Amino acid sequence: MTDQDALAERKMQFLFALRSKGVTDPAVLTAMEKVDRGPFVRGLFADRAYEDTPLPIACGQTISQPSVVGLMTQALEISPRDSVLEVGTGSGYQAAILSQLARRVYTVERHRRLVRESKQIFDALGLVNVTSFISDGSFGLPDQAPFDRIIVTAAAEDPPGPLLAQLKIGGIMVVPVGQSDAVQSLIRVRRTEAGFDYDELRSVRFVPLVEGIARETE
Repeated sequence: MTDQDALAERKMQFLFALRSKGVTDPAVLTAMEKVDRGPFVRGLFADRAYEDTPLPIACGQTISQPSVVGLMTQALEISPRDSVLEVGTGSGYQAAILSQLARRVYTVERHRRLVRESKQIFDALGLVNVTSFISDGSFGLPDQAPFDRIIVTAAAEDPPGPLLAQLKIGGIMVVPVGQSDAVQSLIRVRRTEAGFDYDELRSVRFVPLVEGIARETE
């Protein structure tokens, strides 16, 4: 088997794993087939890019398990005209998936190194509809609000108030919620004329949502 054949087989197994975990939306599967996870996983773990597992990245962060990325993306119910705010750029993988589905993606990250490295990948992939910011994500992006969709890739004790305020009427936010890194629930919030409706989707495990911009050494 050639290296190309082996890679094709790993990608086929990757998509099968997504479907078996409940990622069934055709548009989401197409986006995840199109965006290669490989460039977003560097160093010692590069050969595990197509495993359905979270992996360490720089700054003490992780690249999420692909099936969780797919399920969170699916829960957002993105349409092609939507503007999406992502809180927690990390490796950039989730933003790259979102870029295939939405009109515009704004992604914020508190670690400068992660912003630099993810922007290099976005540029290399030609993702012109992704805009990155070094910012405290817990406050969202008031200057760009309101958003059709918001996704948070770090766990908060409760859905952050500033993010709820930046969600359009009819909009959806997906956020992991929990007071410890051991017990967290993935929540979908829908904003209605009357307020907010909450659905609990599944158990997850994410790094905590931390306020402030990280020092360069973090």
